[in-house]
Amino acid sequence: MRVFHAKISRRSSSERTDMDLEKIHAWLKPRLSEERYLHSLGTEETARELASMFSVDAQKAALTGLIHDNAKNIPYEEMLAVIKENNFDIEEEIRNNKKILHAYLGAYLARKELNIEDREILDGIKFHTTGKPDMSVFEKIIFISDKIEANTRDLDYRCAVLNIINESKNLDKAVLYCVENTIKSLLERKLPINPITIDVWNYYLPRAIG
Repeated sequence: MRVFHAKISRRSSSERTDMDLEKIHAWLKPRLSEERYLHSLGTEETARELASMFSVDAQKAALTGLIHDNAKNIPYEEMLAVIKENNFDIEEEIRNNKKILHAYLGAYLARKELNIEDREILDGIKFHTTGKPDMSVFEKIIFISDKIEANTRDLDYRCAVLNIINESKNLDKAVLYCVENTIKSLLERKLPINPITIDVWNYYLPRAIG
């Protein structure tokens, strides 16, 4: 894996300059396929919009949306090599699932190579694929934005989620809708369902329909 140290300052996201963002784009773009980069740009914009709607730091949400998939296109064997080289402690269940592993590795790389220490940003990256029980509003926004950005995701699905948000003003309902669709898709393809996904479903079901 090509390592590019962008040397981003440790200031809060609201204090980052345009030059910081230029460096972040320069760090991110070579790591991703064209489609994944477009997805990241879409997630950045959707995260900014939802953050503004729910009075969350929009710049920080946009930054997290932009870099959330930074490890997505790293080959699986290379992911494992990076983890081993850096003594990155991670549960075997996560290590064995590439679709989830990239999120955990992405949070690690954002901290190591971009000097990001903000726990909310790092957890937003880490849990953007599966979500987790008891997410913060910020984490829910990143989780949802990844699923509904306008550049590469299904637009009917995006509209359905946005309608839920606009009508209910309840992010828990949107999270549950996204998790339900993930579970349906996994069942249809006869793929294993990660226990975290089940935990998220069980946690948000009573909160979304109560």
